[in-house]
Amino acid sequence: MSEILSLTPHNVWKHFYSITQIPRPSGHLEKIQNFLLEFGKNAGVESFKDEAGNIIYRKPATPGMENRKTIILQAHMDMVPQKNKETVHNFETDPIQTYIDGEWVKAKGTTLGSDNGMGVAAIMAIMEDKTLKHGPLVALITADEETGMYGAFGLKPGTIEGDILLNLDSEEEGELYIGCAGGEDLTATLEYKEEETDPEDVALKVSLKGLRGGHSGIQIGWGHANANKLMARFLNQVITYDEACLVSWEGGNMRNAIPRECEVVITVPETEVEDVLAFVGECEQVWRDEFATIEDNITFTAERVELPKMMVPDEIRDNLVDAIFACPNGVERFIPTIPDTVETSSNLAIVEIGNGKAEIKVLTRSSRESMKDYRNTSIESCFSMAGMHVVRSGGYSGWEPNVNSPILNTMKSAYKSQFGEEAEVKVIHAGLECGIISAVMPGLDMISFGPTLQCPHTPEERCNIPSVKKFYDFLISTLENSPVK
Repeated sequence: MSEILSLTPHNVWKHFYSITQIPRPSGHLEKIQNFLLEFGKNAGVESFKDEAGNIIYRKPATPGMENRKTIILQAHMDMVPQKNKETVHNFETDPIQTYIDGEWVKAKGTTLGSDNGMGVAAIMAIMEDKTLKHGPLVALITADEETGMYGAFGLKPGTIEGDILLNLDSEEEGELYIGCAGGEDLTATLEYKEEETDPEDVALKVSLKGLRGGHSGIQIGWGHANANKLMARFLNQVITYDEACLVSWEGGNMRNAIPRECEVVITVPETEVEDVLAFVGECEQVWRDEFATIEDNITFTAERVELPKMMVPDEIRDNLVDAIFACPNGVERFIPTIPDTVETSSNLAIVEIGNGKAEIKVLTRSSRESMKDYRNTSIESCFSMAGMHVVRSGGYSGWEPNVNSPILNTMKSAYKSQFGEEAEVKVIHAGLECGIISAVMPGLDMISFGPTLQCPHTPEERCNIPSVKKFYDFLISTLENSPVK
């Protein structure tokens, strides 16, 4: 029996627990889709899966509220599969192990999946509750949001209808979001012919661990270190001064997560080994100093390994390391009219080099299309000069803020009345599905809100327990007071 089942509101936490027991990493959603369909059937609401893999519920208005506007409750079913290096966990087969730490629910060594499992759990609680008063409801639980918003992109016109969309995928209780950034993926690839290593050289596996990582949108401005960028600094020096050759590079594993770990295999002459080992220790101390109060657990180590037979040719190595070193990463600029909100950024998310192939993936975000294109063109130019083939994909526009939104004004007043404090109205530097859905359903009045989560997309992800009750109570109040058509 999980201890989180004792938390309130019980109906939300019991469903969240049930979701943690169903493996649901992006791209592997059959189990959670079947679970959600079976739940809808048992709850007595109309339930179906559309062509894009989204799960949709329809619940009619309670008697006397048939004249209210139809509200669409929206969340996504998939989760980001991140774990600590030492954690043994298969996201395709194993349940998430949750525990309570003070006012927070956490997972043991993995992402928790509260992004966006809490939104899904709230929807489930509403669908099965026969005592709630509400107008017509539709639930849209989308597929593969974390890897490219494929469910939202695949939503066909006419599949659902509604007047108001409540997105339950933001991460700070007491904040109402009315806009978000757009995004685009950039992938640079190169194939090369490997060369034989020098049999007199020594091979070293160099590992960078312990970085905080984080959500590449929400936390991109927090100053967290990027493992790929730090490793490029190290390699630049040992190539220049210690005759290092590159065998392989593995850094990061999710396009929307700031990379926490990176590992390279290099070869160096025997005479340079001690110098390289000393430099590893020096880098660790320098980075700890640079990121003091931000990164508390940086570890940078090197160990001898068996000498590989093949390596990256020197010219290719230099071009790749230079490009990674120079690649724009982090915040480009803040929104001029909202100076505390990031407008444009990029995340050097994944680097994979070895066995004759190099692949580098970057995710760019911006609430301004021209700046998103500028940032991506800068990155594209960088890798093109290294001889790589660059492809942009998965582009989506941001959600333009509407400060005159009717549901915004209603919810602001309701929040003040319910809790005695003002809700903050914000634009988020992350990719919500609202903009994509509104392109399919023009005219939707939209708000995003949710409970307080911290460190999503990392094994440090946690959900604030008191905020869940406030979030759910506010959601119920919003449904009970939904506007008349």
